[in-house]
Amino acid sequence: MPHTPAAQTRSRHRRWGRDLVEVAAVFTAMAAADFAADLVGHGPDGRMLLAGSAAALLSAAGVHTWWAHRNGRAHDAGSPQDAAPQVGTEGGDEEYALWRMRTTVADAPGSLGRVCTALAASRVDIVTLQTHPLGEGTVDEFLLRAPSALPAAALVLTVADAGGTDTWLERADAHDLVDAPTRMLALATRTALDAAELPLALRRLFGRCTIRSTPPVPGGEPPEDALEATEMRLRDPSGGTITVRRDYLPFTPTEFARARALVELDARLGVRMPAVRNVVTLPEGNEITVRRAGPEDRAAALAMHERCSPATLAMRYHGPAADADRYLTHLLGPRFGRSLAVETASGRLVALGHLLWDGEENEVALLVEDAWQRRGIGAALLRRLVELAAEAGRESVYAVTTSGNTGMVAAMRELGLPLDYQVEDATLVITASLPRAEGADTPSVDALPWVTSRRR
Repeated sequence: MPHTPAAQTRSRHRRWGRDLVEVAAVFTAMAAADFAADLVGHGPDGRMLLAGSAAALLSAAGVHTWWAHRNGRAHDAGSPQDAAPQVGTEGGDEEYALWRMRTTVADAPGSLGRVCTALAASRVDIVTLQTHPLGEGTVDEFLLRAPSALPAAALVLTVADAGGTDTWLERADAHDLVDAPTRMLALATRTALDAAELPLALRRLFGRCTIRSTPPVPGGEPPEDALEATEMRLRDPSGGTITVRRDYLPFTPTEFARARALVELDARLGVRMPAVRNVVTLPEGNEITVRRAGPEDRAAALAMHERCSPATLAMRYHGPAADADRYLTHLLGPRFGRSLAVETASGRLVALGHLLWDGEENEVALLVEDAWQRRGIGAALLRRLVELAAEAGRESVYAVTTSGNTGMVAAMRELGLPLDYQVEDATLVITASLPRAEGADTPSVDALPWVTSRRR
């Protein structure tokens, strides 16, 4: 850190004072030596006096060495430059924590500088910084590396004393170390490859938030993009509205612009789906193909409904079998989750699986044609749905069924994951917790007990 003029003046004064003391000590030592020489040469006990003087000098030297060493350590501990390992340096023994912080400062020169200076005085390292200009001020978003011993309240008070207002703070993880442009490019790439990635990309962009997709109103006017504090509404290119809500932190115009850019990219690329097909060999030896399903599979799904018994449809859709067809448009839409289709070697669709985004939760549902049940199709389909949930960073999945649906219960148990059972009236809800790889912050596909090779 550069020295200020006042610090330089104090440093010069200390040097002049030290020089004067050293000169005075030299003259004092010369006078003492002359006096001792006279006593040794002319006194009756000169030798004894000389030995005593030597012992006294050795003792004084020892005391001086101890005192200098003590003062040197105290000076090192009190020096801002050498106090503790600089935040972010390697090899230090002090532990650090990552924080995401957002605060509002006045739109005036020096406002941000005062906040940064206050953080530096608390040995807090600013890893990244983003600014969101507003009409009445500027919202600054930091990724901080702070000593673990520094409480969150102290961090907020430090920023408040420096002029920050409306400060929000939460723990961060290693994923936040990726800067905003890199994160946006990665999310845009995933969105470009798969239309179903748009809601997930928005969730990764804004952190903890709720995303709802609403179908269009027949005969209604197309919705307009809008931003209202903690909620933004975006026109869905496939029809309807995408609503993003984050109650704990208002959105900024910059975040709104980023969301609109992702939606515009999705609109320009149109309908798309990755052409990934998994070939699965059933226990009986037959091969089936598991692939992604979309709106274009509606006709084949309706035909499968015709081949299913009313009991099978009622168990899947939890209502009258006659209402089953009207759910397909929603289930096969890319905005509401992921759908998988199972085809036989002849190309006939015999099963559907759905992973549905339900706010922070995720529902899995299966429908297998009667003639193909009890052959392992449901278990294979469910495993692939759980893989998709892990790839999306979800922490758990749940299935809603009845205690009499032994096939679904058995398929959930075959996952080899921790299960939670909740029974209410005649409804059974089974929740499976997804595993995390060691050191990972999100669920990992590689940590799933059955995964060896996902695609062939």
